[in-house]
Amino acid sequence: MSTPIPTPPPTAPAPHTDGNAQFMQQFSQIKERLMTELHKVIIGQDAVIETLLAALFARGHVLLVGVPGLAKTLLISTLARVLKLNFNRIQFTPDLMPADITGTDILEDAGDGKRAFRFVKGPIFSNIVLADEINRTPPKTQSALLQAMQEYQVTAGGRTYPLEPPFFVLATQNPVEQEGTYPLPEAQLDRFMFMVNIGYPTKKEEREIVRRTTMELDATPEPVLNAHDILTVQKVLRKLPVSDHVIDYAVSLARATRPKESGSAEFVGDLLTWGAGPRAAQYLVLGAKAHALLNGRLNVSTDDVRWAAKPVLRHRLFTNFNADAEGIGPDQVVDKLLDEVQEQNYVRDEPA
Repeated sequence: MSTPIPTPPPTAPAPHTDGNAQFMQQFSQIKERLMTELHKVIIGQDAVIETLLAALFARGHVLLVGVPGLAKTLLISTLARVLKLNFNRIQFTPDLMPADITGTDILEDAGDGKRAFRFVKGPIFSNIVLADEINRTPPKTQSALLQAMQEYQVTAGGRTYPLEPPFFVLATQNPVEQEGTYPLPEAQLDRFMFMVNIGYPTKKEEREIVRRTTMELDATPEPVLNAHDILTVQKVLRKLPVSDHVIDYAVSLARATRPKESGSAEFVGDLLTWGAGPRAAQYLVLGAKAHALLNGRLNVSTDDVRWAAKPVLRHRLFTNFNADAEGIGPDQVVDKLLDEVQEQNYVRDEPA
């Protein structure tokens, strides 16, 4: 049985008010319950779960990268169950067509001997959509997700159909087997708020996974939130105030990834072909807000921005031959940027 979250105040939350204190207390309890219910099925992966929740509450989407067998699909379906949301899984294959995702018009009898077209909604019309192995389908089909992810609506047959909020897209990729795959275009990658790398479990976690999956165990997670509760949290997150200091840091971090940007570090030009666009700074701030909220705070700090840096930037940085030859990936570049971009080095009120 889900516990309703108190309705947030109509204005931006301010610390130390009774309404905000009640909300944060309630939200902290709900987060604990979410983790408890998810761990009935999912072993470990606390950092991954927190990142998924951060994206959901920030109205973002997530690209999950990991080898087969790491329970990516199970994690997403379990998340949908504890959030009491509709869930659809789309298996992306080379022969998948855009209409297989968005839906199509069919001709049917309308009575009196007349025939008319009726739109049959595709699997994209759900609260949580899993695009499984998204890079197995050509770019034409991949692009069917673009409008839905950005505008929360689908256009088909000259008509526009809204998607019911909350709307959350999670896509998976296998980082090992690339034969017969179609790399995601930059525009598609940029629609994902986070890219999350899922690694192997620890030995202790793997032992527990084997024990649970080879025995008759009843592990049925209970719903903790519903669609209305999630929309409430999303509204609270958007209203959280962020200081200019934090925004400046996020903007400086995003701009520092661009090789031709004035003042960017020398290693950026040596290692990157191009860097992140303005959407990266937006997602750094939204990710920082979500991280603060999930950790029981209404004040957003630069540490929260640093937490969001890798999942936000790693798929927006494109390394060149020099980086590839030296075995330097986007995560290593982000580490260098976090060391390079200091909070006190801002240029405030910079001329346009």
